[in-house]
Amino acid sequence: MRKRFEQQLKLGIIPISGVKLPLKSRDELPPILRALQHVYVTPELNEDVFGILETKVTKGKKKTGRYGMDLWHILVLSVVRLGLDADYDRLEDFANHHKLIRHILGVETACGEAKVFSMKSIKDNISLLDEETLRQINEVVISSVHQLVKKKDEGLCIKVDTYVLETNVHFPTDMNL
Repeated sequence: MRKRFEQQLKLGIIPISGVKLPLKSRDELPPILRALQHVYVTPELNEDVFGILETKVTKGKKKTGRYGMDLWHILVLSVVRLGLDADYDRLEDFANHHKLIRHILGVETACGEAKVFSMKSIKDNISLLDEETLRQINEVVISSVHQLVKKKDEGLCIKVDTYVLETNVHFPTDMNL
C-alpha cells in the first residue's frame, strides 16, 4: 500500500514548499531540487505526475498491507539518481545524509528523529520506475514549464530617436603624429 506523500507534518519538519535552495550554486543538484519543488507545489502538475506514478507503481497491487516508500520519495530519489548519474551507494548516502535532499523528501527533522532509507529499500523502489515512465513524467513537466515561461513570437520592436551632430574631431589622432 503506497501513499503519494505524507500529508501531516511532524514537529521540526520544514514544509517542502518552504525549503530554501541555493540560487547561486554551480552544482547540478539545486536546479533538480527546484524542479521537484515546483512539481510538489503546483497542484495540476502534481496530479498529472502522481497519476503517472500510481499507474506504474501500484498497478496490479492490493490496496492493503504494509506501507511502502511514498511515491514522492521514489520520484525524488529516482530523479536525483538520473540527474547526478549516481550509483545506489551514493544515492543511499544522499538520501540519509544530504540535508537539502532530506528536506525535499520531507523527512529531515530538527529534533534528531528522522527516517533512514536502507540500500535494499532504495534499490527495490527505484527500480519500479522504467525509462518510459520517466519520459512521460518529463514530458508533463516540460509542457508545464513551457506554459509558465512562454516566449513572445514577435520580433524585437524598439523605438529609436537619432540625430546628426557635426563635430570637429580628428580620428584617428595617432595618424597625425
